[in-house]
Amino acid sequence: MADTVERPTTGITPFLAIGSGRAEEALAFYERAFGAQVIERNVAQDGRRLMQASAKINGGWIMLSDDFPEMGFTAPAPGAVTMHLQVDDADIWWRRALDAGATVAMEIGDQFWGDRYGQLKDPFGHSWSVGSPIKPRAG
Repeated sequence: MADTVERPTTGITPFLAIGSGRAEEALAFYERAFGAQVIERNVAQDGRRLMQASAKINGGWIMLSDDFPEMGFTAPAPGAVTMHLQVDDADIWWRRALDAGATVAMEIGDQFWGDRYGQLKDPFGHSWSVGSPIKPRAG
C-alpha cells in the first residue's frame, strides 16, 4: 500500500513557478528563511527538476515547481502577488529571512493599522510580507 502524503484539502495554496531549474534551491531557501517544513518532493522524469513540492510555512501551505518550457510551462517573472506571513514576532522572522538571503522591498516598521510590518523579495523574485501586532513598549 502506498504511503499517503498530507496535502491541503481546503483553502487557497500558492503555487510558485521557479525559473532556471532553481526550485530545489528555492525550497532550501524557504526552509532557512521561513522555517518551511518540506512535506513532499516529486522529481521529474529527467531526474533534475522538481515537478512539484509541498511545504508548510507558519501553519499554511505553499507549493512550487521548476518551469518546463518543453511542456509549454515557463515561469513568468514574479509580480503582483505577495505572500503574507502573519507571525508571532515580525522582527525575528524578518531577520531570519534577511540572513537567508532575502532583500528589503519595504523596511519593517510600526504601521498605522497596528502591525509591525515589512516586505521582502526572495532570491527568486517572489514578494513576501511579514507582520505581527505591535508589542506594547515597556515603561
